[in-house]
Amino acid sequence: MKKEKFKTEYIFNKCSKNSLWSCLSSSSGLAEWFADEVSDNANIFTFVWDKYPTQAELISVNPYASIRFRWTEEDSETFFEFRINQDEITGACVLEITDFAEPNDKTHAINLWDTQVKELRRKLGV
Repeated sequence: MKKEKFKTEYIFNKCSKNSLWSCLSSSSGLAEWFADEVSDNANIFTFVWDKYPTQAELISVNPYASIRFRWTEEDSETFFEFRINQDEITGACVLEITDFAEPNDKTHAINLWDTQVKELRRKLGV
């Protein structure tokens, strides 16, 4: 079954763009909220959950704005991306996550992102 693209947004009040970017773009930052362990070798990141490693290729980066990865075992058309926007009225950072899931797994995937972002908020103290 073909995966469908979806986006979710999370508002980060009282959070600096630099702090958020650090958590999204470095292996040490990602290891604090996204996976149990994260390491990188050039543009290949290894994410470990429950001692099971999965690799993703860093396919694009726009510093302090967006970073996109592609799971190496997935279809080349799918990816997951973190994009930071700033709300013009409130000044809050808005984290937009783009990902792909099979239609019947979309709710589960969004719930998983909700859980991970809750951990990111805790790490950032917001």
